[in-house]
Amino acid sequence: MISNVRNAKRSKSMSQRRTPPFRADHVGSLLRPKALLEARSKFEEGKITTRDLREIEDEAIRHAVKRQETVGLRATTDGEFRRRSWHMDFICRIGGVTSAGTQLRPFLNETGAVRNEIEVPKVIGRLRLDAPIFADDFAFLKSITRATPKFSIPSPSMLHGLGSTLEDTSIYANPDEFWRDLAKVYVDELAALHRIGCTYLQIDDTMFATLGDPDYRRKLSPSAGAQEKLHLVYIRLLNEALAGRPDGMTVCVHTCRGNHRSAWVAAGGYDPVAEALFNELNVDGFFLEYDDVRSGSFEPLRFVPKGKTIVLGLVTSKRGALEKKDDIKRRIDAAARFVDLDRLALSPQCGFASTLEGNLLTEDEQFAKLGLIVEIAREVWGEQ
Repeated sequence: MISNVRNAKRSKSMSQRRTPPFRADHVGSLLRPKALLEARSKFEEGKITTRDLREIEDEAIRHAVKRQETVGLRATTDGEFRRRSWHMDFICRIGGVTSAGTQLRPFLNETGAVRNEIEVPKVIGRLRLDAPIFADDFAFLKSITRATPKFSIPSPSMLHGLGSTLEDTSIYANPDEFWRDLAKVYVDELAALHRIGCTYLQIDDTMFATLGDPDYRRKLSPSAGAQEKLHLVYIRLLNEALAGRPDGMTVCVHTCRGNHRSAWVAAGGYDPVAEALFNELNVDGFFLEYDDVRSGSFEPLRFVPKGKTIVLGLVTSKRGALEKKDDIKRRIDAAARFVDLDRLALSPQCGFASTLEGNLLTEDEQFAKLGLIVEIAREVWGEQ
């Protein structure tokens, strides 16, 4: 067995974590059951009511939570079963934002291009939080789980990164006001979630990881230096959004390079953003995509400061084949050369269904992977 993993002492600090992120964790979204997909189609066709759909969602979420608890996860999610996508359902409920329709955004897999039309947002008024977003969804999750209820929302960077935000100067003649209002929406949302008992929040982002792709950066702006500075803009934005973070709420950021039908949009290591991201972003930990060579090496982890946890996304959510334990342990050992083993944890690289369609594997394969993560965490860190 490998040096760091084999020799890890099962001390109090190297065993169970009392607060999240846990040694065995997951990003959150789960494959939608067939019955749930059918119910959503009927709802969109006007054949069932909102109440009917919610009752079917409730039952599906109960089943998903039970399976998460059964495999041994200490944090459970609702699988994002009430959402069409991981981000747009939230973004379009921000006051002043609407859907601008869809755009063709080619994704890639091992065999080539994958056609994908993504919905994009548009700012049509001053940004505001008219009512807490997903509050009822979290309250239901909290009411049915014995584990720590974990909730996820998209990063504020997604509104700017995906949509038409600053083109209409009649709304925001001063861009600084846009950033300020957007951050305030998140300050208010976090306060609302905290009031109903949310203690573990994940901020989902694709911008930080995608900015590691040199081709993507070159397409951003003709302005000299803009490509190298955008991640700093997003770090400041997110820090302002977290400025009023309630005491007792763990906040982690998950970043990846796209996840739709087992395909992706970008490739490139974390090197261009790592030093600033790990040191300047005021969060407790990072869920990082590391399931294949697209993510680069572990060397950027040398910038991780004490007090922050890196959750290694070594188990892929894109394919059903189950990884070998020793292969994952070797990868953990390789990462531990750059950041202490005690500050590492394990998860899938992304969710299993960032969109309704989900990735190309089965529900049983999905839970087998989550179970494998729990087993490896127990063997490496003594997690119970």
